[in-house]
Amino acid sequence: MTQEALDPDVGSRASGRTEETYGRFILSSRHNHFVSDGRASQGAPGEAIFAGELLLASLVSCGLGLVHASARERGEPKPDVKLTAQFLRDINDPTRFASLTLTYEFSATARELADIYVNHFTSKCPIYNTLKRGGPIEVIVQAG
Repeated sequence: MTQEALDPDVGSRASGRTEETYGRFILSSRHNHFVSDGRASQGAPGEAIFAGELLLASLVSCGLGLVHASARERGEPKPDVKLTAQFLRDINDPTRFASLTLTYEFSATARELADIYVNHFTSKCPIYNTLKRGGPIEVIVQAG
C-alpha cells in the first residue's frame, strides 16, 4: 500500500524496518534510505548512527537551515556557522536526558546578528520547541 506524500511544509513521515542483523534498522523518509543501529551496550552492532544521534542531527539540520533562512530573509550573506548538539543521559533516570546542549559557532558574524539568527531558530523550529516544552534545553551562541 502506497501512502500519499506529505507536503513538507505541513508534515513529514519516516519509517523503518528491521534488518537480518539484531539491532540494525533500515530507515526511510521520502526516497532517502539509511542504516541505524541500536547501541552496542544493548547487544546491537553500534556501528551506524543510533536514535539519540538522529535526534541530535535533526536539531542541527533545523538549526542550520533556519539560520540560513533568516539570513536570506534579511538580505544578509550566508553566514559561516557550525552547530554542535550533544546530550547527556540522566544517570538516575536513563529514560530521559539530563541535558541537551546546542552550541553555535559563527565565524565573521557580529554577536548581535548571531543572536538574531539563533532567535529565529528557537522561535521557528518545531523539533526544538517540542523538546524544549518537554524538558530543559540549553542553547549556547558563540560569535566572533
